[in-house]
Amino acid sequence: MALPKIEEARKLSDEELSEQIKAVKKELFDLRFKKSTNQSEEKTHLVKHTRHRQAHLMTVQRERELAATRAKAPEVAEAEVAEAEVAEAEVAEAEVAEAEEAT
Repeated sequence: MALPKIEEARKLSDEELSEQIKAVKKELFDLRFKKSTNQSEEKTHLVKHTRHRQAHLMTVQRERELAATRAKAPEVAEAEVAEAEVAEAEVAEAEVAEAEEAT
């Protein structure tokens, strides 16, 4: 099974993108749950593929948010982008810490 391509995510509408993100997060939870309860089979690559897909979807979603922000007003957009990037970095650090605790 090949890794998913980001072009597939870019073709989705905003609503479909949000739905896909929710579905991927649920799938990732299920895979982690199976792994922790020793129900996982020999398909360990699915966790990597699912995380890769989640990253693609969230990247596309973030690109769209930034594009919408930049379309407002250049001065306001730059401040909002800077704030959002800081918040995004904090969320990413929290997710990494959470993932390390889970393993």
